[in-house]
Amino acid sequence: MGGSFLLFSSFLSVFACLRSFSLVCADANLTQSSFTPINRDLYHSSNDLIEQIKSLVHRHPDKLTVETIKAGNKVYEAEITVVTYCQSRKESDDRSKFRILLSFGQHGRELITSELAWRILSILSEEQFLPKMDRASLNSTLDNVVIKVVPMENLNGRKLVEAGDLCERRNGRGVDLNRNWSVDWGKKEKDYDPYEENPGTAAFSEPETQIMRKLAISFDPHIWVNVHSGMEALFMPYDHKNTTHDGLPSHRMRLLLEELNKVHCHKRCMIGSGGGSVGYLAHGTATDYMYDVVRVPMAFTFEIYGDGTASTKDCFKMFNPVDHTTFKRVLNDWSAVFFTILKLGPRQLDFHSKAGVSNLDKWVSIDEYLDGYLMGRRNRYGKKMEVLEFGMQEIRTYFRLFLLSSVLLLFMFCSRISKTKGGRQIVSAIPL
Repeated sequence: MGGSFLLFSSFLSVFACLRSFSLVCADANLTQSSFTPINRDLYHSSNDLIEQIKSLVHRHPDKLTVETIKAGNKVYEAEITVVTYCQSRKESDDRSKFRILLSFGQHGRELITSELAWRILSILSEEQFLPKMDRASLNSTLDNVVIKVVPMENLNGRKLVEAGDLCERRNGRGVDLNRNWSVDWGKKEKDYDPYEENPGTAAFSEPETQIMRKLAISFDPHIWVNVHSGMEALFMPYDHKNTTHDGLPSHRMRLLLEELNKVHCHKRCMIGSGGGSVGYLAHGTATDYMYDVVRVPMAFTFEIYGDGTASTKDCFKMFNPVDHTTFKRVLNDWSAVFFTILKLGPRQLDFHSKAGVSNLDKWVSIDEYLDGYLMGRRNRYGKKMEVLEFGMQEIRTYFRLFLLSSVLLLFMFCSRISKTKGGRQIVSAIPL
């Protein structure tokens, strides 16, 4: 009896050990499968990607130029690389050309978007080619466009992702750059997540958004596209409300998106306003600012990839392709989307609609005007113009004082006239 009891106890002990071992193994497997690492065979590091882009520009100086724009202070600094494409470099400042501004990598974890920027630049420089692409027809289209590409808007956030924080979308000090713009800034929905959507201490508190605002105002594009990942979608304004703008501009945008969805997405992409389609409202976004303030006729947000089967903790897999076949397909499909925009955009917009916008509609604040003006001058003349930025605040101050003085002088002049009229004696013209 005692031997049987000992045997039974030993059996239970072995069973418990095996169960504990299996649970540990299951936990280990769960942990391992929940965090897909960055595939270094598919994705460039941030430093390598920027260097590859600069080398590409160096090989094609007739078509490409590159600049690195820096902003910030001693507490926090940021820099953004901007590549400009024009068939003839000398004509890159030609305001009669159709202008397109593309931004990639606004959220650090969305690595695939920056790879798409690299692919597009490689095609523009003719070092890579799209399947079934009519190069002659494309070259004819490219003769009349200037394209500015921001391959990695959020470099500091990207470095945090590369260091192991694979779910990080914010910049280097925890601010969501796509909530830091001024249109409806700071409003928080009931499901607001400060980790995901921190809008910053004020609109344009972040150097990255300050750089992008200056770039947009000085370049004055006809088309803006902010490229993200997390799903497949073609969004138009607005993000901060569940509506789209009425009238012809909205109709033109929707027609273009429907064509892109039919030809390239095979009707699987979501279309509509960001706020009305994605299931939540986003306040302070770049696309809403481009449309409402910069008055870009066609302002879009594209979502180029998303793995709906991935765990919410497996951020790299959720936002980026992890196998070579899918990686290649995404880059080919969405590169084709952008080159279709190059062809259809000017036609859909009729190319003259932007010039037809009234001066009143195109007014921006004096701060925005001066920022854009100085950015444009610096882009054209280089470091010699950087000294002007030190006097920008003084220029604003003197301009405001001038306006205030003019108003006060006008008020004093009108008051004096009123007193003079009131003090005159009325003399009758009829003799008494």
